Amino acid sequence: NIKNELAGQMAYMLTPSNENADKLYKALQVISDKEKFQKELTTKYDKVKNLVTGKASPKFDYENHKGGKTKLDDLKGKYVYIDVWATWCGPCIGEIPSLKKVEKEYHGKNIEFVSISIDQKDAYETWKSMIKNRELGGIQLMADNAWKSQFVTDYAIEGIPRFILIDPNGKIVSADAPRPSSPKLIELFNELEI
Repeated sequence: NIKNELAGQMAYMLTPSNENADKLYKALQVISDKEKFQKELTTKYDKVKNLVTGKASPKFDYENHKGGKTKLDDLKGKYVYIDVWATWCGPCIGEIPSLKKVEKEYHGKNIEFVSISIDQKDAYETWKSMIKNRELGGIQLMADNAWKSQFVTDYAIEGIPRFILIDPNGKIVSADAPRPSSPKLIELFNELEI
């Protein structure tokens, strides 16, 4: 029981940014003897191993708070920095001032800032109000099915905030990009000459 519990807790560390994802996956398969867990872990691992630099990004096509829908293909030709967040998420809200600062600094450059809310449908008005009250910039989208939205599951997102950087051709630069509050984000942007 302890081994299975430990495996379940450690499965959270199976992410695109974990350089030891292969080793972790293999170790967790050995530690756990629960078939359901092993199948779920394999499904997650199959997604994570495809979320590497240079691979085509999973797509989205979500409601834009300004009206209509916006899809990833609409943004081709520019880098796309995506913030997956929710109105109830304290750490997500904590990143807003830094995100606004980065957006301002890179305004007019070859990058779009997209925020995808994974709020439940009953928080729709809360989402709209927060965009207005906090004067959120960039492209504000609402995912169609919260945590179960296709884009969220394709990126194996189990915790937020999560930041993703996609290149102008729709390829993944980082499936787990630095947060706006991290100096590493600007270093990455400089490296890419954005």
